[in-house]
Amino acid sequence: MSNIISLRLLNYFQLHSRTKIKQQYLGNRRHSDRYNQQNDGFTLIELSVVLLLVGILAAIAAPGWLAFLNRQQLNKANDAVIAALQDAQRQAREKKLSYSVSFQKNSTTQNVEVAIYRTDIGISTWKPLGTDVGANSDKLLLGANLSSENTANSTVNSPVSFSLSTPTKITFDYMGTLPNANFGTFTTPLTEAPGLKIAVAIPTATNSTSASNIKRCVIVKTLLGSMVTARDSQCN
Repeated sequence: MSNIISLRLLNYFQLHSRTKIKQQYLGNRRHSDRYNQQNDGFTLIELSVVLLLVGILAAIAAPGWLAFLNRQQLNKANDAVIAALQDAQRQAREKKLSYSVSFQKNSTTQNVEVAIYRTDIGISTWKPLGTDVGANSDKLLLGANLSSENTANSTVNSPVSFSLSTPTKITFDYMGTLPNANFGTFTTPLTEAPGLKIAVAIPTATNSTSASNIKRCVIVKTLLGSMVTARDSQCN
């Protein structure tokens, strides 16, 4: 009889212990669920910190990205300059006629503009430089070292001016050459004439009419009409 009582007491204590453990587990689980619900998502402070970090990174990256875009526009505009000169030279050879290329900075639209035309007929229309290659030339400056048609200015080393008051002009004869061109004078360390330069430049940050050191140019170098592209200090 005592054995039966002992066995029943043992079963009672085991059942009581299991019930108590289960109650403790459920209580801890409800507490954990409440904790997880309270910590779901982001707090206002966390969002503010993230936004602050994003703003700092954007402020650091923005100037470099803007400079990259400006250089891309400059390269496209310079490609359009040499394409216009080569097109006029090609048409002169093919049609056995004199062809000219003129460049100007439009004072109203601020676009750098180009015109390719038969010399004897003259300019019929101007078009913004580089529109066919996606260049925004209204943000660029136009420069040249020409004092007149096919003539570099008489100053030693023929510096480029970015304050042009009249269109600048280069003309190819019926063979695509420049037989009477004056490519300027030079002093050491230069070893050859400066050539006829058409340049585009990014304005300085403080003055929209002053050229920065970031420049691109096309140089017509010989009487045969050979051309090269140059950049920065070579376009001064």
